[in-house]
Amino acid sequence: MMTEQLKTAGMPPRGSTEYAVKLLAPFLLCLLLCAPALAVVAGIWQPDHVSGALLTGGAIIAAAFMLGWIGEAAELDLAGGLSVGLLAVVTILPEYVVSVYFAFAAGSDPSMVQYASANVTGANRLLLGFGWPLVALIGYLALRANQRRGRAKAGSEKRFGIVVDSDARTDLGFLLLGSAVALVIPFTQQLHLAVGILLILVFFAYLWRQSHADREEPELEGTAALVGALQPWLRRTFIGVVFVLSAAIIFVCAEPFAHDLVAAGADLGLNQYLLVQWLAPIASEAPEFSLALLFAAKGKPGLALAILISSKVNQWTALTGSLPVAYLLGGGGAALPMDARQVEEFTLTIGQTLLGIAFLLGLRLGARAAIGLAVLFAVTFVFPDQGVRLWLAGLYFVLALVGFVAQRKHLPETLKAPFAVPRD
Repeated sequence: MMTEQLKTAGMPPRGSTEYAVKLLAPFLLCLLLCAPALAVVAGIWQPDHVSGALLTGGAIIAAAFMLGWIGEAAELDLAGGLSVGLLAVVTILPEYVVSVYFAFAAGSDPSMVQYASANVTGANRLLLGFGWPLVALIGYLALRANQRRGRAKAGSEKRFGIVVDSDARTDLGFLLLGSAVALVIPFTQQLHLAVGILLILVFFAYLWRQSHADREEPELEGTAALVGALQPWLRRTFIGVVFVLSAAIIFVCAEPFAHDLVAAGADLGLNQYLLVQWLAPIASEAPEFSLALLFAAKGKPGLALAILISSKVNQWTALTGSLPVAYLLGGGGAALPMDARQVEEFTLTIGQTLLGIAFLLGLRLGARAAIGLAVLFAVTFVFPDQGVRLWLAGLYFVLALVGFVAQRKHLPETLKAPFAVPRD
């Protein structure tokens, strides 16, 4: 069935030379982009810190794109809603590797502690404060374009909002559970191993719950569609080989990228904390954003937002929970210590997460909600003062409370969703 869909979409027939070229060219280009970084890792070339960070960061981005393509195609061989959860895991694998490395290194080097939490909080806030509104903007522009072509109802731009599938309520429920656990962090001023294990358990419960959800057949685009059109045995082999290769590139580049990024900040006179907090997540999440924006541009903003919501669940549970585990394995204690700045960052992230959940309790992200998330996210850059940012965190919590009260009729079913397994 997939092959027939590809043919009707104007793609070359499977088995032809043109098909093989279109399939392999993107992967070969990515591997070519990774070559200079691998030369750095092998010690063949020793560039300065800025060049090193650019090369290894570029390799991580290229490998992440390869993971994104095969991750989408792998949905054809995975059952139900589990495919969406695992796709989100695959697409944010680079973020896992970089964050876990910082936490592991902090076990023997206390100066690295701040960077572990910086990367996690930056990735989470970037995904929700920038990714969700950007999907809304692209979706709105796509709607306007369709209206000009006469494909949408007149005046629908006045009622614009992204509507997500009812299964997204499960994601929101798990985000609430993860946020409730994460509230322990700012109060104790540390990320304890027990909290980390609990967050990881929430993540595994999420994957188990998603494996029982019923979802429609995935809609593949571009390179992912070409991978999906392969014969099942060949597709699975191809996916396995590319996954191992991409993951290996990310793993070997993570350490030099982290070190060069911190050193580059010192060389350029830039704030090293902010570089790790924002530049590293932007690099590692580029494929994820690209996939979501592609669906939004094609008039499917609901699917785009669902991908980002699932990724948010993964980052907020598994990624955050893995930090104290990596810290312990790296030679640290049972708790990842945090200073006032890191506590502030986690408080902001928890508040932003709760507000995002409140906005989506009705399974619809309206224009005002998207603008509100974007504005509050931008304000945190304008006012770096700790006192001001704590006030902003308080504002997040207050607005979230108002949102929960306004949408209280949806709260019980959202809280029950993670525990309600649908019947086959």
